Amino acid sequence: MRKFFTFILIMWSVSVFAGDASRKGTTGADELLIPVGARSIATGGAFLANITGLEALYYNPAGLSQGQGTEAMFSFTTYLADINVSYFALGSNIGDFGSLALSVKTLSFGNIPVTTVDNPDGTGANYSPGYITAGVTYAKIITDRVCVGVNAKVISETIADVSATGFAVDFGVQYRFPSNLSIGCAVKNIGTNMSFSGNSLQYSTSLNGSNIGSPSAYYNVPTEEFQLPSYFELSTAYDYSFNTENKLMVGATFRNNNVTDDEMKVGLEYGFRNMFFVRGGYSHSIENTSGKLVSNVNEGFTFGAGINYSFADGMNFILDYSYQQVWEFPNPNHTFTIKLGMD
Repeated sequence: MRKFFTFILIMWSVSVFAGDASRKGTTGADELLIPVGARSIATGGAFLANITGLEALYYNPAGLSQGQGTEAMFSFTTYLADINVSYFALGSNIGDFGSLALSVKTLSFGNIPVTTVDNPDGTGANYSPGYITAGVTYAKIITDRVCVGVNAKVISETIADVSATGFAVDFGVQYRFPSNLSIGCAVKNIGTNMSFSGNSLQYSTSLNGSNIGSPSAYYNVPTEEFQLPSYFELSTAYDYSFNTENKLMVGATFRNNNVTDDEMKVGLEYGFRNMFFVRGGYSHSIENTSGKLVSNVNEGFTFGAGINYSFADGMNFILDYSYQQVWEFPNPNHTFTIKLGMD
């Protein structure tokens, strides 16, 4: 137990020294902050302490070690301003070695008209930005109560022929008490700075004093580096069984951000016969006292439901849905997730 809390202190220290208040609003790669998985979104991301399987890859990679057999997951979110978010993950428990998983998250922006100074209404051409985050995760059960995990990922952003690439890691740990109480923590998005480069940042110019007809000189426009939105989360969750058919899970998570206000998340899940689930959650900025959603696009109420069906041959089918209200946007976010597992 002492070693566990020492590990939490180290992880919190890494997060704190990763940034300060002056960095708020100065980071990029905000796609790293877009949550995935309908179950976790519906519960406000509050189950960091006891989340398991592939859905744990984004929230706390340590939870991957609690998955059984092989599992595949696909999640689709209708996000802001006609942006769609797709997420795919595949993982397996490899016995004493631990658990491994691969994941890919992509953003679809659709076609955007190309405009120029001479053609402000469009040139007739279109472009579509490409935002991809791909990761590999390893997790292992250390003792009957402690599990740890790490997720290494590459972040790629492409706009026309200009691109930026970065690398980051997530660390997570979970501790389970015998009394159905769990605690966990995670440090997310600790990695390299990113900057854009490409042909569209190259311009030609005439040199002063050069003769008529002399070839043009070329120069590259330098771009400012931006940092990743790292943060630290600390969570607790409790799993209570009324009887063999009815179960209630409650959780809470504190997030210490280096790019925006700190957040508090709470969530609950009611399960009937471990087959039908109803979920709800709420995320709120601790520094937001106005009562309005003003600081975080993911702030507010979330709701959802799910079905978990087990076949006789050991295969599981899970279908989850979540509804998330969005700050300053007329339409909510809808997320659908399908998971297939084989023991």
